[in-house]
Amino acid sequence: MTDTLLIRETKSGLSFDISVNPHASRAQIAGISEGLLKVKVTAPPVEGAANDACIELLAKKLGLKKSRMKISAGARGRKKTILINDVSRMELEQKLRQLDLHSES
Repeated sequence: MTDTLLIRETKSGLSFDISVNPHASRAQIAGISEGLLKVKVTAPPVEGAANDACIELLAKKLGLKKSRMKISAGARGRKKTILINDVSRMELEQKLRQLDLHSES
């Protein structure tokens, strides 16, 4: 069974869940596990630093503006929901495929 990222369509845009590992040795998107995009950031989970680092890393890797995405749920936990607006589902899926996450569907 291959893991795939569950992308949900909402009235505000597209959302998906991530699992964040703060204090990592390097910032990276580490794959998909149990429907969650695994994100590692070097920032500590203090005063929103890890949240900001997550948005910055996702924006950079997906080629989207940071202003188009936000954490819509889970800001204080490791599991977070990312909301992206002004992007089509097909475009988001294509950008995620280009990340080469080694979880082919």
